[in-house]
Amino acid sequence: MKKYFALFLVLIVSQVAFAQNGDVNGDGAVTSADVTCLYNYLLSGDESYLATSDVDGDGYITVGDITSIYNILLGLPNYEFVDLGLPSGTLWATMNVGANSPEEYGDYFAWGETTPKDLYDWSTYQWCMGSRSSFTKYCTDSSLGYNGFVDNKTELDPEDDAATANWGEMWRMPSDDQLYELKDVCIWQWTMRNGVNGYLVTSNHNGASLFLPAAGFHWNGGLSNAGAGGFYWSRTLYSGNSGTRPYNAYSLYFYSYGKFFDFNYRSDGRSVRAVRVSQN
Repeated sequence: MKKYFALFLVLIVSQVAFAQNGDVNGDGAVTSADVTCLYNYLLSGDESYLATSDVDGDGYITVGDITSIYNILLGLPNYEFVDLGLPSGTLWATMNVGANSPEEYGDYFAWGETTPKDLYDWSTYQWCMGSRSSFTKYCTDSSLGYNGFVDNKTELDPEDDAATANWGEMWRMPSDDQLYELKDVCIWQWTMRNGVNGYLVTSNHNGASLFLPAAGFHWNGGLSNAGAGGFYWSRTLYSGNSGTRPYNAYSLYFYSYGKFFDFNYRSDGRSVRAVRVSQN
């Protein structure tokens, strides 16, 4: 499979120059020759360009690096991720969904919605009929479902996942457990990066790190706490109180003085930091 995929790329990709990551052979351009270098490594173990072959920066050389070059050559988005060496093996994106760099805030999403909007409240929320007691999806309590609706879904379907919908099937919003692990297992340092406040989150296991900007959140008609706090959704519905609060979903939020794992109204507009489904 790897052989045919690589050969396919070599055949369809012309010599197009880009001054960016992906120049495996160091000739100053990203071309089909870089695909060939990776192809040679994967099939024959040729380590001539080993140091530059980890195109996607995940710490491994796999067919995923060929995919990254493919995306660069065809002008497709190439979202990078970092392996923090976490017990779960979770691979975290290096920037927010909707951002073009780790410091950019990116887009804001209501929980279960996949596009940003101007107003974040129950009147505009996709999965209810205008109030937090009229849900039409992701409801575990008939008293809060529209006409008694219950589906007992507690995790977002891929089509309602902002990471999957915007970045593709290799990405998901993190689960509550994955967010909780990031909060508790890593070292968090409040800092400023290129003029943007946020946390540098560093692994206790391998020293790798990522930056979470303090992007604030949208509610009540406006953006709140930008530069002072960061608010990040999980893909998991709140399940406390015997499942009687399906108007909430789990999230991670932080200020300079601390980080917290909690639950918040699904109608709020919050940041999404995606996780990779696998490294390949």
